[in-house]
Amino acid sequence: MASRKRDLATAMSPGDCFQTPEKKVSVDQMSDLDVSQWGIEETCLYLREEGLGEWETVFRRQKITGVVLRYIKKDDLEKMGIKPLGDQLRILHSLRKLWHLEEGPQTNKVFNDPIHGHVELHPLLVKIIDTPQFQRLRNIKQLGGTYFVFPGASHNRFEHSIGVGYLAGHLVKALNERQPELLISQRDILCVQIAGLCHDLGHGPFSHMFDAKFIPKARPNISWKHEKASLDMFDHLITKNVLEPLMEQHGLVLPEDLVFIKELIAGPLDTNTAEQWSYKGRSKDKSFLYEIVANKRNGIDMDKWDYFARDCYNLGIQNNSDYRRYLKFARVCEVDGEKLICTRDKEVGNLYDMFYTRNCLHQRAYQHRVGNIIETMITEAFLKADKHIQVQGKDGKMFTLSTAIDDMEAYTKLTDNVFEQILHSSKPELAEAREILQNILLRRLYKYLGRTQPEDSKSLKVTQKKLHDWEADLANSVPKTGPLGVNLRPEDFLVTVIKMNYGMDKGNPIDNMRFYCKTDPTKAIPIYKDQVSKFLPPQFEEEVIRVYYKKMDEDGLSAAKKHFVQWCINNNFTKPPDGDVIAPELTPLKASWHCRKEARDDDEDSGCRKGVKSLFK
Repeated sequence: MASRKRDLATAMSPGDCFQTPEKKVSVDQMSDLDVSQWGIEETCLYLREEGLGEWETVFRRQKITGVVLRYIKKDDLEKMGIKPLGDQLRILHSLRKLWHLEEGPQTNKVFNDPIHGHVELHPLLVKIIDTPQFQRLRNIKQLGGTYFVFPGASHNRFEHSIGVGYLAGHLVKALNERQPELLISQRDILCVQIAGLCHDLGHGPFSHMFDAKFIPKARPNISWKHEKASLDMFDHLITKNVLEPLMEQHGLVLPEDLVFIKELIAGPLDTNTAEQWSYKGRSKDKSFLYEIVANKRNGIDMDKWDYFARDCYNLGIQNNSDYRRYLKFARVCEVDGEKLICTRDKEVGNLYDMFYTRNCLHQRAYQHRVGNIIETMITEAFLKADKHIQVQGKDGKMFTLSTAIDDMEAYTKLTDNVFEQILHSSKPELAEAREILQNILLRRLYKYLGRTQPEDSKSLKVTQKKLHDWEADLANSVPKTGPLGVNLRPEDFLVTVIKMNYGMDKGNPIDNMRFYCKTDPTKAIPIYKDQVSKFLPPQFEEEVIRVYYKKMDEDGLSAAKKHFVQWCINNNFTKPPDGDVIAPELTPLKASWHCRKEARDDDEDSGCRKGVKSLFK
């Protein structure tokens, strides 16, 4: 047998001899290596494996090693002499894969969310979630005092934040797959996801009640919003949990990407700059990324899409908008030198449905007349308890409820549990606050008298002084039909003004949206309201005045209702919806109210009716 093998080898020429094939190093085998340790040979081998061997000489000449591969941009390739755009995109697309090579296989964590189903999150996002600063969101109700009205509204900022992080990543990944020419990097995707996850870190007890009602009254001399606290809490979360090395390990470039994440949450950090492009985290060619988490241009962002779906689900209110279609049709177009997220022209109705849903949620839930008064009462309890509740912050320094926003160590400890802390306290200094909260639980609430509006639809320009003046006027608005035998005082009344709109004051947010057509998806156009439907609202903002009576006695309540109707007459406000029921002897005294009734009753002798008829001549 051995001689036969020797004879066969002798008979064959050297060129015909079998040779062991050279072992190839595949991308999968290279994944065991640290990319930052690659030399020029490994870099060129990777190029060949990716079908980019034609540019190997260029990379050798520039001495490109693995440590600099992640920082190569389009402009760098241009300087290296790689001019064709197609080749540039191919190279950048291949280099983005190195993230997966460097990190190794990712083990994403799966969350079972009732709104979005099974949600996979990047390990870095899970690390952020598993911090005390993020976990506190489990104990902050998404809808604040609304839970006292809607039994299902028990969801918290925690699950909403996870939902926004998921949707933000979903959208940016969809744009990347749909338009690879946008050069969206893995860094960009991860930053957008982190911003979505952390955008609500700064919410205080009972969410918007804290920054919209409590802080303005407790500290009227400062301008503070939860967005600012979100930035402060994000910095605190990163520092306290030593996450910067982990972020760099996952490919983020610090501090640039930290600035980018904070800009995604709250907009430009330096608003005093004279530069045309005020963002520092990314250049203008990535402007569309700033519309994903908190869209300052038209308000259409992943934050809203999540809370519309989530709140409707928990409130038991029908959701008329569909974020899944928006994700399917979203693409980036260039408008006046800036790249914006646009959608198909046929989706304009879906976006109007989205804002209609927003208005419905405000009308029926967020600004519910009972929910609002409960939050007002909680605010009053917090104000009375403010100085008597101490929270320990950095270096052992103590803070009150209203000053804890100045120290994130202390603010981390503030959640809705403050309610129970006051309610179950035996401290005598908390007695007044405790009584208010007990009244809420026993449903001894301030009584709703009604709602009204200015007849001329002008902006009310309300201040705290204006509200107090109105409360004094209500006490003095004795009905012209005669005294009621009850002496009412200004402190017996509470006046609030509710502003409801489509998110941009009096403006129509869809006017700031751009659309593309099927025939040319690269060209963006505006679509205005009159091009869509005549059934759309004629205006996009309204202000409603609500009046409450603070006492529990029936005689006082009956008198207060009549004072309220007389007050509306005196101030030329609209008639309360139940005005003819609570004060039937007063409503005929105002000519315009009576005139409308006559017009509806087809009284042809009425001056109003003649005026109405004249419109149709």
